[in-house]
Amino acid sequence: MDLIAALRWRGMIQDIMPGTEEQLNKEMTSAYIGFDPTSDSLHIGSLVPILLLVHLQRAGHKPVALVGGATGMVGDPSGKSEERNLLSEEVLQRNQAGVKKQLEKFLNFDPNLPNAAEMVNNYDWFKGIDFLGFIRDVGKHITVNYMMSKDSVKKRIEGTAGISFTEFTYQLIQGYDFYWLYQNKNCKLQMGGSDQWGNITTGTELIRRKAGGEAFAFTCPLVTKADGGKFGKTEKGNIWLDPCKTSPYQFYQFWLNASDEDATKWIKLFTLLEPSTIENLIEQHNEAPHLRLLQKQLAESLTVFVHGQDEYDFAVKASNILFSNDTAAILQELSETQLLQVMEGVPTVSIPQEKLVEGYDLITLLADTAIFPSKGEAKKMLAGGGVGINKLKVGQEKLTLTTADLLQQKYVLIQKGKKQYYLGIVSNES
Repeated sequence: MDLIAALRWRGMIQDIMPGTEEQLNKEMTSAYIGFDPTSDSLHIGSLVPILLLVHLQRAGHKPVALVGGATGMVGDPSGKSEERNLLSEEVLQRNQAGVKKQLEKFLNFDPNLPNAAEMVNNYDWFKGIDFLGFIRDVGKHITVNYMMSKDSVKKRIEGTAGISFTEFTYQLIQGYDFYWLYQNKNCKLQMGGSDQWGNITTGTELIRRKAGGEAFAFTCPLVTKADGGKFGKTEKGNIWLDPCKTSPYQFYQFWLNASDEDATKWIKLFTLLEPSTIENLIEQHNEAPHLRLLQKQLAESLTVFVHGQDEYDFAVKASNILFSNDTAAILQELSETQLLQVMEGVPTVSIPQEKLVEGYDLITLLADTAIFPSKGEAKKMLAGGGVGINKLKVGQEKLTLTTADLLQQKYVLIQKGKKQYYLGIVSNES
């Protein structure tokens, strides 16, 4: 299976320019994707373009990652209903450094490779171009009628917000990126999301008209969720690739919680597993959906790919804490940050620190925090073995809670019955 056929099988091709497949089969081809530096981290919406570059390099072609230091100052109207805020050069530089660091994890930049990955910043060639020079040397090759025919422009013109001249010129600027890379890096292919088709084809047209050359393009579909929700979004916002913005545990949980329909689609789209392996997994999953084999494999592949094996191993262990009875030792090993990640969503109760000095009567604590409606209910459940402290069952032999019971000197996990948990947080307030 050649590269384009493989990408089609994975659902990674939407629009493709005639001759693209033939070009890739003919010779090693340099191809680029642009990344938006509006944040210092990419999020999982960037995984498809990242994986396109990975597949490209694995097939023997040369991937070029363009960080839009110049275009980030302008704003792309594609897929947006209104103009976004523009960023300062200082912020853009910081963001570019963060994006570059992440991309270096996924692509091989070894200069000894004939198809070594390369990273470029379009600010490097735009900083020396003056406005009059640009409209004379570039603008004259693309008509206004051509630019206005693009869907991204038409939608904005027809909408209530309109479109500024700044954003209207975006496709010219992105088109010039492709032209510059064609002339200086022998780059003959641009890839991107389906919302970028208009901008990308402007580049191929500029190469044809200004350089008399031939360039190619294809786009991938925008990822959607089966339930209509926005892909990569949770109540807390984006799922980021930066572990400081989205913890590896939360990242793992996102994929683990995918619906069967999404997991069947995403296992092809987001993993590097062989087609035969994926087809076997889908077959096994359909025979026993309750085992969630697809979701587990998806979560494993993506967490290892983005965060590494150690973080995946931790995420698996952490996921079992609330659903297994033999995890007391694991709970003791967690850092405060990890503990709070695992306990996200667990109801919290406040425990006065002064009560722990001589020992807080456990039955009183359970009633004071309203975990139980009364001391009588708490005593009855305690006697029946229905109360746990830090994943260890307690009975009449343990009647007080002390500072020795705390996790990270501040927390205690209280279990009521089989499935109800509360995170006690020590407070200095009486």
